[in-house]
Amino acid sequence: MTETTPSEPTDDGHTTQKPVQLNDSADYDELLATHDLVLLEFVTSGCGICGSMEPVLGGVARSAPGAVATVNAGLVPDLAAEFDVRSVPTHVVLRDGEEVARFDDGFQSAETLVDALETHAAR
Repeated sequence: MTETTPSEPTDDGHTTQKPVQLNDSADYDELLATHDLVLLEFVTSGCGICGSMEPVLGGVARSAPGAVATVNAGLVPDLAAEFDVRSVPTHVVLRDGEEVARFDDGFQSAETLVDALETHAAR
């Protein structure tokens, strides 16, 4: 798993984070073991909408509770099958390892994803 990377502190004293790349099911298991709240984005290589989501996910990772991770559905098909991914990008919010929200209708705004994470962090 490519680790969540802390970088420079922001004005409010928090450190910024980048999305984690999950390369296999073991990475996924490790992520769930260390984070109660997770946003998974399923992508494929060459997906234009997926590429346009990259800066959005960076913003979500910096401003929302929980961990943000991307999974290439073509390279980790067992995980894509587990979540019944039919199109990309698909975004899945997990709380304690259970799916609590799903967005599988293309591009999502940072506000939509942050709201979903904040809603489920409060539960």
